[in-house]
Amino acid sequence: MENVDVLIVGGGPAGLATAACLTHLSIPYVIVECEDCSASLWRNRAYDRLKLHLAKEFCELPHMSYPADAPPYIPKALFVKYLDDYTKNFNIQPKYLTCVESSEYDNDKKCWSIAARDMAKGTTINFIAKFLVVASGENSAENIPVIPGLDSFPGEAIHSSRYKSGKSFSGKSVLVIGSGNSGMEIAYDLATHGANTSVVIRGPIHVMTKEVIRLGMTLAHHLPLNLVDNLLVMVAKFIFGDQSRHGITMPKMGPMILKTKTGRSAVIDVGTIGLIKKGIIQVKGNISTIVGNIVKFQSGDEISFDAIVFATGYKSTANMWLKNGDSMLNDNSLPSKEYPNHWKGENRLYCVGLARRGLTGIATDAKNIADDIKSMICSMSG
Repeated sequence: MENVDVLIVGGGPAGLATAACLTHLSIPYVIVECEDCSASLWRNRAYDRLKLHLAKEFCELPHMSYPADAPPYIPKALFVKYLDDYTKNFNIQPKYLTCVESSEYDNDKKCWSIAARDMAKGTTINFIAKFLVVASGENSAENIPVIPGLDSFPGEAIHSSRYKSGKSFSGKSVLVIGSGNSGMEIAYDLATHGANTSVVIRGPIHVMTKEVIRLGMTLAHHLPLNLVDNLLVMVAKFIFGDQSRHGITMPKMGPMILKTKTGRSAVIDVGTIGLIKKGIIQVKGNISTIVGNIVKFQSGDEISFDAIVFATGYKSTANMWLKNGDSMLNDNSLPSKEYPNHWKGENRLYCVGLARRGLTGIATDAKNIADDIKSMICSMSG
């Protein structure tokens, strides 16, 4: 049995940021991580050409800037190095290969009782914690939609977390399902490596350049969001023209307000739109069924593919191990309260990095949580 003040579940950027903020306030904690390293999503499940989609000033964790010579948009390898340096700087020592299996609040003892498995030793560790922080992330489990006939597909069907590079798909016919940043960037990567590429775009999306989004995020500090959105949409239309004839339509809600209300980000174009306009990447609508290697679309098209990449995102899995968390999380293991009041539940329960606000949201959550824990410790001791 280990008695701890604060238990942080998850060793990704969210958990590390919380640990750093607690260290900054001299609050002791223990951080546990299921994998054998921190930030395993970034290290092991991100494609090679990935860069942070937002400029570096919006992607810093609390109390530590990027190196002065870092480029404006941080590539994957440099971000992993930043996280490693961050871990060293704040002397964060996660207990790796430690998977939380259950946690519930003990009303009598006024504390959290947590059971975790030490994967290396095969033993159970029991923690008693005054405060519990859910930092296991929005991206805990792959989300693959149910498509009739998918099990009959004889080719390679992978989630984007297993995609590294288009090199191995050269000369093959590949369907990318999903039109967020990952899907559109993977489609570009495949096409530039010589794959015959199609992408499924199932609904309206905003397409912007990274410079336009950087401008929008800067202006959002000074102007109402609807004004910023009007400007961004006007600029995007000027840059990309009318994309509806290529199968791409804009949402009615502007990009900044859409992000605030739903967490859905604009797509940062890396060159995909140019390839779509040239006919090098084909845009497809919803799929009706798959029969062998033939994908049938609702439009009536029937096309043969060698491989399918699901860029369909991830799911949070906190509810699988967290009991008594319904004051904070809904049935999808995401916050039930709206941003910015989503990070705190009852009984000294917190979540960080679940509000779909990226690294900026993680930094804000971590500071809020550490400050709240500090004030509660002060009031308990006082």
